[in-house]
Amino acid sequence: MFTGLVRTMGRLQRWRAGVWVRGDLEALGPLALGDSIAVDGVCLTVSRLLGDGFQSDVSEETLARTTLAPKADGGGWVNLEPALRLSDRLGGHLVSGHVDGQGKILGIQRQPASWHLEVGCDPQHHGRYLCEKASIALDGISLTLAGCDEDGGRFWVAVIPHTWIATTLQYRQVGDLLNLEIDLLAKYTERLLDFRGQGGRTDAHGPNPAPDGDGAPSIPMSAAWLRSQGW
Repeated sequence: MFTGLVRTMGRLQRWRAGVWVRGDLEALGPLALGDSIAVDGVCLTVSRLLGDGFQSDVSEETLARTTLAPKADGGGWVNLEPALRLSDRLGGHLVSGHVDGQGKILGIQRQPASWHLEVGCDPQHHGRYLCEKASIALDGISLTLAGCDEDGGRFWVAVIPHTWIATTLQYRQVGDLLNLEIDLLAKYTERLLDFRGQGGRTDAHGPNPAPDGDGAPSIPMSAAWLRSQGW
């Protein structure tokens, strides 16, 4: 789990079927094999430590869903964040590192105290989760929506100067693609409401128990159920 506050940046390149993150990574703290690092918002596992960075294996699904492949091919800059400790401050919002899809930069406008960044995304898959003041992770950066259009296919954020110069946003141009992760709370709220609307369903544990007195189905809490919900 991450918080969307970028610690440092690195350069990305291909390594076998995975990627090689290079740079001065002292800001990430001591790294060990098996550590989780958010690379442009994608949760990767350190599989090999090197003097100038680390290497990670990347699945085909991750390469297809994210921007890592083209960035690695071009040696692009990436945002880096180590996994969150339970004792850490949650300065941004809860970010899982499981990218939902990609957004496209539609506009960048310099303003007196910030940058106005406009992004387009798939309204069918992402639009219903977007609303004014919602949290969103773009390339692993925790940002707050300043607004969005009615179907959620276009939204915009205000980026303060510190975030702009401390992240890869400073290198971005109109037309570039960004990794996009919707707020976890929005996705799980929708999922739980779906269960309530179905009145229980048959799953690996058999039929769900009858609804409680308030009409909500009683969902059995188990390791298998949590896995099915993405935990």
